[in-house]
Order: sequence, then C-alpha cells, then structure tokens
Amino acid sequence: MGLLTCVAVGALGTGGAVIAAPFVLGAVGFTSVGIAAGSYAAGMMSTAAIANGGGVAAGSLVAILQSAGMAGLSTAATAGVAGTGGIVGGILGILI
Repeated sequence: MGLLTCVAVGALGTGGAVIAAPFVLGAVGFTSVGIAAGSYAAGMMSTAAIANGGGVAAGSLVAILQSAGMAGLSTAATAGVAGTGGIVGGILGILI
C-alpha cells in the first residue's frame, strides 16, 4: 500500500504543480501585463536591477518568471514544474 500511496500522491503533485503555477505567478506579481506595482515580483525586479547596474539581465530568474507570467510556461518549464511537483508529492507520499 505504501508504494501505491507514494505513486498516487506523486501524480497529484505533478498535476497540481502544473495547474497551480500560473496562479502562483500571478499572485506574487508576475502578470500577463507585466510586473504588478508593489508586489513581491516588483521587489525581486528592483533587487535584480540594483545588482545589475539598473537593468534586469536576460535569462535571470526575474526575466524567466516574468516571461512565464506573460506568455505561460514553456514546454521545458512545464516539465520542470511537473517534475518538481512529482518529487515533492512522492516524498509526501512516503511520509504519509
């Protein structure tokens, strides 16, 4: 029964992470129209800009998250989110 529970919770984690990702991005301020003023994302962007002399570097975490917030997750990002969700779900399944 333990292996079945682990697999089931892992599968739920995989699907749940992919479904939740756009909502979480929006909730922290990475929206489809840009970074929301006063949000956690705005703070990240400010910190990144200060660290890079006034601009946000292409390929940085802020740039990647903003791209995902505006255009949705790429295939590679979806795979990464799904894999991470599955791993976390599998670990929770082991602990249950």
